[in-house]
Amino acid sequence: MKFQPDRPEGTNIIHAVTRTQVSVNGQPYTTSVLVPGNAPLSAWAPENLAALTADHIAEILPFKPELVILGSGPSLRFAHPSVLRPLIEAGIGVETMDTPAACRTYNVLMSEGRKVLAALIIHE
Repeated sequence: MKFQPDRPEGTNIIHAVTRTQVSVNGQPYTTSVLVPGNAPLSAWAPENLAALTADHIAEILPFKPELVILGSGPSLRFAHPSVLRPLIEAGIGVETMDTPAACRTYNVLMSEGRKVLAALIIHE
């Protein structure tokens, strides 16, 4: 699926997503990645949702988003609430959806000027 949103200067926009990669600012990523709105992208260790831990989620906290969109991979699956505890304790909202939906939602929220971060898992 290809996206063509406008890209305000200094923001990260997701341009395309497939079952095997995500393209952010024209650069393809084939492994999990953190996509903050206005900061450099960061490689992210979990290979799939089953490997996701609270320590991985804690890596998001320094970005100080108001909302995290967690892309769970090609299909919708949910992390155990204990894994998301660092976000909950910090008062940061979190929504889980499949990675293609997470990419679309991230772009919409960015276009609205929201302080959002997409935490994208690429593989099942």
